[in-house]
Amino acid sequence: MRRLRACLGAAAAVGLAAAGTTALVAGSASGATSALANRWYAAAPYLMPLDNDPPDPAAIMDATGLKAFQLAFVLAPNGGGCSPTWGGTAAVSSDTAVQSVVNTIRAKGGDVSVSIGGYGGTKIGQVCSDAAATAAAYQQVITKYGLHAIDFDLEEPEYENTAAIKNEIGAAKILQQNNPGLYVSVTTAGTADGTGWFGKQMLLEAKSQGFTPNNFSIMPFDGGFNGAASQTGALTNFNQILQSTFGWDQATAYAHEGFSGMNGRSDTGEFFTQTDFQTVLDYATSHNMDRFTFWSLNRDRQCTPADNGGRTSGTCSSVAQNSWDFAKYSVKFAGATPPSSTPTPTPTPTPPGTGCKPAWSSTAVYTAGNEVSYNNHNWKAKWWTQNETPVASDWGVWQDEGAC
Repeated sequence: MRRLRACLGAAAAVGLAAAGTTALVAGSASGATSALANRWYAAAPYLMPLDNDPPDPAAIMDATGLKAFQLAFVLAPNGGGCSPTWGGTAAVSSDTAVQSVVNTIRAKGGDVSVSIGGYGGTKIGQVCSDAAATAAAYQQVITKYGLHAIDFDLEEPEYENTAAIKNEIGAAKILQQNNPGLYVSVTTAGTADGTGWFGKQMLLEAKSQGFTPNNFSIMPFDGGFNGAASQTGALTNFNQILQSTFGWDQATAYAHEGFSGMNGRSDTGEFFTQTDFQTVLDYATSHNMDRFTFWSLNRDRQCTPADNGGRTSGTCSSVAQNSWDFAKYSVKFAGATPPSSTPTPTPTPTPPGTGCKPAWSSTAVYTAGNEVSYNNHNWKAKWWTQNETPVASDWGVWQDEGAC
């Protein structure tokens, strides 16, 4: 849904039980601070620290009062192996860039959680031999950054892989046991019914392993949603799924339920405005839900006027806004009061029928970032392609940038 890699053997994790209880202390060498209240980790919006024109977290903290950030995403190496990397390319073991971001946030009294998985890429649970090896890889991340919170973002394509999900849920349980006080969230795709077949299978896997995280969160976007009412309806339905799966009453289910939205224009052209966020926030707080977050802070700023409303971007929202408008809803969920801001600017969407890129050619070679027009829409190539007709698809080479 969002967005825009030689396995450690089981023996590598044997020492986890003994080492895990000191993992948070060990991480203090990398700048760990005392844990924030869980509500802050529950409210932490996603931030890509190495991609999508990363904003300055210190500036966001000053402008909004935000204290916690959900850093994304930890994946397996692109070249193969059961070790943690940022985005499949930057090894956690040798990282200094993300550590610098973490240090900046902690120097201002904040903290971070780390999200593993996400949409696309190869997940660690897909390549490690078992849950213990998967947990050992993630323990490296916890220890490196002295984490007090971690998010398992289990979605396409990994959550269609039964063995991988068994590894991920098993690893989450091991980490929870070996790192006392660790805040653990599990995020998966949302549908109008709450979540789909694979999401329900993931819940059943958690039940079979006796694993209960702080919350199970759904992402109600990219599935035919239309504003806040459709999202709160999905949250109500998901609550019923949690009740029936785990035998919880309604209140207990809400206390283990979370929302993860997408600010502005979604991947499939849905729009979620500040008003929608306020409505869902009111629902989450009135039902005592455990989590309210969104994808992403990289997008929590207005596009240039010519782009507003016309495309989905990883670096802006495509709706009229002041910078960090959406982050303030996370601050409110955490129980804090964000500073007041200037009025939201007037939207200036792209007029239809203008600004078409050069016409797509079946014989031309296109590489990542090349833009073309086809059937009165502009399209951007995600990777190398030739003779692939532009069509809207999560898995296709072309990204629809809107009518032209």
